Amino acid sequence: MAAPFILINLKSYTEGFGHNAQRIAQSAERIAHENDVRIGLAPGYMDIHPLNVHYSLPVFAQHVDGVAPGAQTGHIVAGALKAAGATGTLINHAERRLTLADIEAANRLARAAGLETVICTNNVATSGAAAFFSPDYIAIEPPELIGSGVSVSKADPGIIEQSVEAVHSVNATVKVLTGAGISTGECVRTALDLGTDGVLLASGVVKAKDPEAVLRDLVSLI
Repeated sequence: MAAPFILINLKSYTEGFGHNAQRIAQSAERIAHENDVRIGLAPGYMDIHPLNVHYSLPVFAQHVDGVAPGAQTGHIVAGALKAAGATGTLINHAERRLTLADIEAANRLARAAGLETVICTNNVATSGAAAFFSPDYIAIEPPELIGSGVSVSKADPGIIEQSVEAVHSVNATVKVLTGAGISTGECVRTALDLGTDGVLLASGVVKAKDPEAVLRDLVSLI
């Protein structure tokens, strides 16, 4: 059985870029190796290359555009992310919503470039629909709980179970992550017990006074 996946979105927090991103990466790499858990980071674009060079963690982009290389000023192209050292990318995060057509194009081009894809969804129906695109992961994140400190695994466990069922009824190979309000090892344990393959979180780690302590707690019940 594959190790659980903990993916940390550093967003655009001051605490999550530059040297701060490297400090989080150093702690995450150490804890991942000690506990046989896959921990990935989704930093800002400028930090993708340095994190890939200095650490063995999987590095995910926070977004990719569904456009091919060419005359595309200001776009984030999948091939360029791969060249910079990205392992994968988020698609359709609640803070970077896309149309269904854009999700499909972004996922298709990212997969073609050799990137792992995590399509973020906000409800059961969208989770099932996204499974038709065959991403590597679908991350269910009710937007009202993002950054709330209230874990979706406690506030609405039904949406997790129903999303796993909806996704696997379409494509049993797609893995499911739980997002929104995840902050403790108990949240992670509950998410895994509800049938998911890991968690997607941000502020619980990035904004913490001691990110390494939070990371250790996150893996403590796996």
